Amino acid sequence: EEPVLLAELKPGRPQQHDWKSSCETWSVAFSPDGAWFAWSQGHCVVKLIPWPLEEAELCKTLERKSGKAEARSRAGAKEKTLECGQIVWGLAFSSWPAAGPRAAGPRAAGLRCLVLATGLNDGQIKVWEVQTGHLLFSLLGHQDVVRDLSFAPNGSLILVSASRDKTLRVWDLSRDGRQVQVLTGHVQWVYCCSISPDCRMLCSAAGEKSALLWSMRSYALIRRLQGHQSSVVSCDFSPDSALLVTASYDACVIMWDPYTGEQLRTLRY
Repeated sequence: EEPVLLAELKPGRPQQHDWKSSCETWSVAFSPDGAWFAWSQGHCVVKLIPWPLEEAELCKTLERKSGKAEARSRAGAKEKTLECGQIVWGLAFSSWPAAGPRAAGPRAAGLRCLVLATGLNDGQIKVWEVQTGHLLFSLLGHQDVVRDLSFAPNGSLILVSASRDKTLRVWDLSRDGRQVQVLTGHVQWVYCCSISPDCRMLCSAAGEKSALLWSMRSYALIRRLQGHQSSVVSCDFSPDSALLVTASYDACVIMWDPYTGEQLRTLRY
């Protein structure tokens, strides 16, 4: 049977947005709580749009995660334009920060907010506070386009970046954006990175016939997943971290057991 795509849209209060960028659209992302939508436009800007959920529902979400005062201040959030200065390829929202931050610096100690990381054409990563639109960090290290970004889902503010310089880099935003590790092993541009929901593993896909699986504790390479006949360009974990899927230019999607490296199923079209 043909697959059926079901979508539920909750428009809530009517809001007027300019949905035309007059230029290329490079990347989009929703925040984990569904309250924000980020849209990377080809003329070096990112639109931050408060998603038009029901106001009461949004207030309830914010109150649960950030307290009543912040819920009141953020419920009326407005669209923002982030001037990035470069084409933005990668977008990633953080999860809400975990209680009791490990921060050492004064700026990181106050990082009790939702943030958006943007991966730029010149190798920079700019990190923004979503509510205010203020630039928090400019992370330097990559030598080429930052193609993808992934935050650890546990609220630890650990960020992984994937770049055309053939490396992945690990950053700790709770420690003033300190670079924790550089992961090498790919011989082609790295297109995609994905952290498992249980925060135990990281998968990366590059212009190669295999994907790499890394430990998020030691950042050591666990295994190389081989099975595709062309470049692997995308990867993602299931919500319970039990499955990993990779997609390739060979027109196949492979499902893996990330704990054993076993190839479970191949989907073709």
